[in-house]
Amino acid sequence: MTPVSSISAPPLKPNHAAANAAAASFAALTAKLDYLSASEIDQIRRAYRYADEAHLGQLRKNGEPYITHPIAVAAQCAEWKLDAQALMASLLHDVMEDCGTSKAELIERFGAPVAELVDGLTKLDKLQFNSREENQSESFRKMLLAMARDVRVILIKLADRSHNMRTLSDVPREKWQRIASETIEIYAPIAHRLGLNQTYRELQDLAFQHLRPWRYRILAKAVSKSRSRRRDLLQKVQQEVEAVFAEAPFKVRIAGREKTLYSIYRKMDFKHLSFAQVTDIYGFRIVVPTVTDCYTALGILHQLYKPVPGKFKDHIAIPKINGYQSLHTTLVGPASINIEFQMRTEPMHMVAEAGVAAHWLYKANHPDGGGADRLGSQWLQSLLDIQDETRDSAEFWDHIKIDLFPDAVYVFTPKGQIMAMPRGATVIDFAYAIHSNVGDRTVTASIGGEQVPLRTELKNGDVVAVETDPTSTPNPAWLSFVRTGRARSKIRHYLKTMAQTESVGLGEKLLTQSLRAEGIERLPLQDQTNQLLWEKLLRFTGNRTVTELLTDVGLGKRIAGIVAKRLVVLLGEVGHKPDAVLLSTERYAASEATTQGAVLLDGSENSSVKYASCCMPLPGDGIVGYLGRGEGLVVHCEDCGVAKRLQHKDSERFIAVEWADERLRNFETRIVVTVSNGKGVLAQVASVLTKAEADITHIDMGEGSADAATDLRFTVALQDTAHLENVLRNLKRAGPVLRAYRSKPAA
Repeated sequence: MTPVSSISAPPLKPNHAAANAAAASFAALTAKLDYLSASEIDQIRRAYRYADEAHLGQLRKNGEPYITHPIAVAAQCAEWKLDAQALMASLLHDVMEDCGTSKAELIERFGAPVAELVDGLTKLDKLQFNSREENQSESFRKMLLAMARDVRVILIKLADRSHNMRTLSDVPREKWQRIASETIEIYAPIAHRLGLNQTYRELQDLAFQHLRPWRYRILAKAVSKSRSRRRDLLQKVQQEVEAVFAEAPFKVRIAGREKTLYSIYRKMDFKHLSFAQVTDIYGFRIVVPTVTDCYTALGILHQLYKPVPGKFKDHIAIPKINGYQSLHTTLVGPASINIEFQMRTEPMHMVAEAGVAAHWLYKANHPDGGGADRLGSQWLQSLLDIQDETRDSAEFWDHIKIDLFPDAVYVFTPKGQIMAMPRGATVIDFAYAIHSNVGDRTVTASIGGEQVPLRTELKNGDVVAVETDPTSTPNPAWLSFVRTGRARSKIRHYLKTMAQTESVGLGEKLLTQSLRAEGIERLPLQDQTNQLLWEKLLRFTGNRTVTELLTDVGLGKRIAGIVAKRLVVLLGEVGHKPDAVLLSTERYAASEATTQGAVLLDGSENSSVKYASCCMPLPGDGIVGYLGRGEGLVVHCEDCGVAKRLQHKDSERFIAVEWADERLRNFETRIVVTVSNGKGVLAQVASVLTKAEADITHIDMGEGSADAATDLRFTVALQDTAHLENVLRNLKRAGPVLRAYRSKPAA
């Protein structure tokens, strides 16, 4: 070997330049394109020339020509056997961002599919964001959307990130933390989610190396020493395994496998172990011809070495969520060392190492066969569904962070179909995973034939059945326990849509009522004749559409009386005068304090009408309606102290409301029952309430030691005030009850 000191400085430059020229040439890529036709290679060469010209004069941080980066990305994609369009896009992936090339120019030169792939890869540099997290969310959203349409985009992106991480040491050290954190939090989980095991392992280790350089070096030395110490032991295991499989009636390929430094570090950190306590650093992979051979190989190994109890996993019968299949078993080898073995077939191995990229690998090896076309597509499609309903980048980001990590439980539908759900998912998540209509209309559920609450968390092997009702709608309380982004976004979308729809109806009713008070019987039609009239009114209110105006009125953001007065003025300009008879009738009704034209309440209202929690009105109570700012209509009892204070300072926001003759549901109110303490008192009181058909929704027994008498505070759902009187009468007759009354706030 030539001593370093004998190499003079001048020859270094031409050698370095020659190496750069070789890395920047198309020849560096050609050797990996033997699976493509000559015409496809010519198309890729055209893309290379265009990219080379576009990046001319640009250098990477290490001084190499910039084109070496697109070539390295294309080389990785070629290893996955991606098609010509993907390889062209990988060579061109930075020309729109860094060189100012337009999408139209790419379409003209290379066709729409290639241009779409490049556009999906281009960062959103020209847009302004309020925070770095929002920037990350928006960029990630675009990337995922493109991925959902075409998975090749994410494969190119991961190849791009892999090469950037391999050369991260050339980047200023202050950028290491951000880039490495982004890699380990975003790109490595995506690679894992799509089954790209090699890329996943490499990204994790490279990110770990730059995030925790000192720990990485220490651990690398420890693994190296351990490898030296155990070399003889591992060789002995391999020889024994090869010997026992030599007699097997099928062909076997045996390969050693070593845990990555990052996975060792994570296990030590999570389980608080020392390096010496991590026993599964080394393992072996057994690749066999058929699925049956996998189970046969398992039996052979279990006869050779003793299995560790509880360390067997069958991912062939139940594949992982990203398509991974293998049998895993941990055996006690020589010197009592635990060694993991994985049994799989060649196609399983292809999917395990390359994930969704196995589709192209399979097509390259089996041109006439079908492939794993739908691998990972269910997850990608669910992301697209979330994007369609979520316009807030931070909310979308929350969904993705939950759905990215594939720690799954496997449950069964009543028909035996296996469904993978995130750990912690509930029955409602399961219902929405089947279909959004099933989720929206779910009323009850059972696991293994036994009825369970909808918030029940699912466990491996549960057989889950849900029952639906066509009239049922999502409950806002579900948002407090659903786990998946899909379920959360569907519930929020439904509630937002319903709130707007109901607010429009309430706004129309309130505006019509205010117009009648001004002598106009009904709202003008939204037709060609009245178009100018509505446009003038919208300019006055500052709304864009009539629907938006009515929503604002229903939510209390606009006062119906003021909008109605302005509308009367505009109607007067076109010759529509108030009806004197109607005007006098309405004013007479108002002076007599009757409720003519009032908003009728029957309990069918959802988010547009709220019943005040301070006084909890019941049918039969005198009530008033307060149009809160942005809250919709809030109904109070007439004698409620809160309502009286609001009337004093905000009287123009109060409107007439009354109970409908027929109500569609019961209404909640609070009662206080003072009892003498004794055994079974609560059960006696609850029994009286049940017999009186009062539905108990909450009990508060207070805190502190029990005295001779205790106040029990119940929230109960009742039909009306007459029902309340009957309940209180029955309670007062009960033996342990000293007093029973309705709880109301102080005036």
